[in-house]
Amino acid sequence: MAASLNPWPTTRQGSKDHQVTTLQYLLQAHGHTVTVDGVFGAQTGDAVRAYQRAKNLPDNGVVGPETWQALIVEVRPGSEGSAVRGLQREFRLGEGADGVYGPVTERAIRTFQQDAQLLVDGVVGPDTWQALVSGARSEFSQAA
Repeated sequence: MAASLNPWPTTRQGSKDHQVTTLQYLLQAHGHTVTVDGVFGAQTGDAVRAYQRAKNLPDNGVVGPETWQALIVEVRPGSEGSAVRGLQREFRLGEGADGVYGPVTERAIRTFQQDAQLLVDGVVGPDTWQALVSGARSEFSQAA
């Protein structure tokens, strides 16, 4: 288990960072049409509010802990789709960002889980998503 996780970030209109890209892929994974451009603009805000309404969350367009937790999609070896593509973008896998959770993605996830002191199982569940989205990936890459 993780020694401690950074808190979920608060992401809102005007944000421009890796969390927005991941958010956009997760929204796609839930069936929302949104352009993945790393900019939290009107289209992303509309998709967030629609998702929040569908999940009976506060409809404020702000992605905080409750919305992040509702958005996460567990992925594991063999998974496919937008959530996997979001992970692959987090890890800058380049040509490996094909939306298919294969060996390259699994190695990256397992290494990250070990570095973040998470359960090393290759499954991206709540703790691994939180560590990724809250910036632990960049902390480890800067320390390397």
